[in-house]
Amino acid sequence: MRNVPEMFGSMVFSETVMKERLPKETYKALKRTREKGEPLDPQVANIVANAMKEWAVEKGVTHFTHWFQPMTGITAEKHDSFIYPVEDGKVIMEFSGKELIKGEPDASSFPSGGLRATFEARGYTAWDPTSDAFIKDGTLCIPTAFCSYGGEALDKKTPLLRSMNALNKQVLRILRLFGTPANRVNTTVGPEQEYFLIDEAMYKKRKDLVYTGRTLFGAKPPKGQELEDHYFGVIKPRVSAYMKDLDEELWKLGILAKTKH
Repeated sequence: MRNVPEMFGSMVFSETVMKERLPKETYKALKRTREKGEPLDPQVANIVANAMKEWAVEKGVTHFTHWFQPMTGITAEKHDSFIYPVEDGKVIMEFSGKELIKGEPDASSFPSGGLRATFEARGYTAWDPTSDAFIKDGTLCIPTAFCSYGGEALDKKTPLLRSMNALNKQVLRILRLFGTPANRVNTTVGPEQEYFLIDEAMYKKRKDLVYTGRTLFGAKPPKGQELEDHYFGVIKPRVSAYMKDLDEELWKLGILAKTKH
């Protein structure tokens, strides 16, 4: 039996890890940025980047990526290694604050809603320090926002962050009217995820699933209680094994996967 408390969040550069690995003043400065939205000094970013790299390398990581959510319905990532050439044909592992804070992926191939011409291809990824970096498939993933040169949002995270800031500003204003002391209002949401498991052999026979990822033909879905015998039913061994593996991967990333049926 795996030690779940020890496993939970083990692949996340969490606040606990930051507190252990960052100098006291650096940790305080980063915490002010995360909690109060204060600008982050470039020198602080360099120290954070080095600590993040050292932590990741200890876990066998060789690459990092600015991980973002363009308007494609899936995530996007460009992987760069930590290696940096030195004399005698050798390399060292380096990761700078500049690489942590900003990236410049080609934005021309991502949907922009007609905001700009295709040849105006410059787009920027910007580190979101309020979201913890994590390790997935041997790569350090750094959550980022994705914007155009002119500041237009090209992703799903930027509007979310802007709406959270707007809520923070207005709720603080209302709290002051009622005489309630507060410095910042944090917005949270509880996720719920449904997924469907299909036997691989059966999946390959369904061209609609293979080519589109959804059902285009077949029997109409039941709208009544026709499948009530399945609901909260006994979980079959193959499905249970999948759920067990999924739980472990989610727990490593600090995701509170609690209920399954």
